Amino acid sequence: MCPNSLLPPQSRRSLLGTLSSGFGYLAFADLAQRASAAGVSNPLAPKSPHFPATAKRVIFLCMNGAPSHLDLLDPKPKLLADDGKPSPRAPGGLTKLMGSPWKFSRHGKSGTEFSELLPEMARFADELCVIRSMQTNVPAHGPASIQLHTGSTQFVRPSLGAWTLYGLGTESENLPGFINLSATVNNGGAQKYGSAFLPAPYQGTPIGALGPFGKSLGELKVNNLANQKLSTPAQRAQLDLIQALNRERLTRDVVNPQIEGMIESFELGFRMQSEVPALLDLAGETEATKRMYGIGVPETDFMGKQCLLARRFAEAGVRFIEVNHGDWDDHRGITEELPKHCREVDKPVAALLADLRQRDMLKDTLVIWGGEFGRTPHAQGNGRDHNAKGFSMLMAGGGIRGGMVYGATDEYGYEAIENPVPIHDWHATILHVLGLDHEKLTYRHAGRDFRLTDTKGKVIRDILA
Repeated sequence: MCPNSLLPPQSRRSLLGTLSSGFGYLAFADLAQRASAAGVSNPLAPKSPHFPATAKRVIFLCMNGAPSHLDLLDPKPKLLADDGKPSPRAPGGLTKLMGSPWKFSRHGKSGTEFSELLPEMARFADELCVIRSMQTNVPAHGPASIQLHTGSTQFVRPSLGAWTLYGLGTESENLPGFINLSATVNNGGAQKYGSAFLPAPYQGTPIGALGPFGKSLGELKVNNLANQKLSTPAQRAQLDLIQALNRERLTRDVVNPQIEGMIESFELGFRMQSEVPALLDLAGETEATKRMYGIGVPETDFMGKQCLLARRFAEAGVRFIEVNHGDWDDHRGITEELPKHCREVDKPVAALLADLRQRDMLKDTLVIWGGEFGRTPHAQGNGRDHNAKGFSMLMAGGGIRGGMVYGATDEYGYEAIENPVPIHDWHATILHVLGLDHEKLTYRHAGRDFRLTDTKGKVIRDILA
């Protein structure tokens, strides 16, 4: 409720106490009616894209900690041949090159090469686009992760999901338009799904959380969703009074992003009570579907539930869904840790692709898989160090051409040398398949028009279907 409402504090307390019993709303019908007449448009209402879109929604499978492109998606015969030799890029040749311990093989009609660690995802070779020339600015997890999500390493900027919601709105009235499953608490935290200077309704809604080492901090549920004290009619009456007071304040302030966000958040929270619990409950899914996602098997259960929830949210009209998994930061013990990470995600991600395809949703759902940067060709003990100059990302569906490899790194995999893809180009391409022109999707703030791609970015047209 706004702090400077039209009623003195003691009156507000009395009225809210009365409303908590389910009475008193009619006494303030006039106030609510006048505030409603002032008109506050729904910022989350569906909006028309700039041009016809090939994707209606995005599912971003974020592998926090940076998966090794050299061991999963970017085979390097020269690196394997020179395994153990001094690294040509390391000072004094003190570090040794490390060829991948895992075999690559060709899959599908396209013949795209995948590591033996991703056998299930490799079955979708003809629907996946492998970008092997991704680049980011900083080889540090925090800044790189923030840039992956917001386009900037230095400033607080709206996230990709927030820009998507701002540009298109959402098709669901009873669900958030942007959901972040198992949001990571480190390496940028809430900034990665925040709205920054965009109005508050465009920020992501976190469900569950991951700790610094990729461990779940809680169940995949929304806390405090049910009201234990009020019936639904009484809660509605209480909320109507609070909203009337907030709207009255907004008519006087004309512009007040905090109040605008509060109005929409209160309404959305009330509506979510009826739909979110049912969507989070997987009991209605068939046993065959649960097995397909790996639910019930310790290694794949957590990621399987997230991927199945992502499909359910997408089907319900959520515009942008992020699924998080980590930690892929394999400086040590990569021969044990990388296979473990892959076993945890390979089957659930493949199940998500199969499920979307079977439901005829893959064609208009953009699915993305990848992390904030890659790993070095030289060893760091039994592991690899950070590499921001060249890494790989998977994209599928939503108007992306499948069965292709785009770009290339050098013979050792140090950096992108063919068709490099900086983060701004990647963002511009994602917005493009959603029907949004990244140069026109702007928001006036601090005296100038801001956009996700800042003053850069070009659409990677070669990967469009």
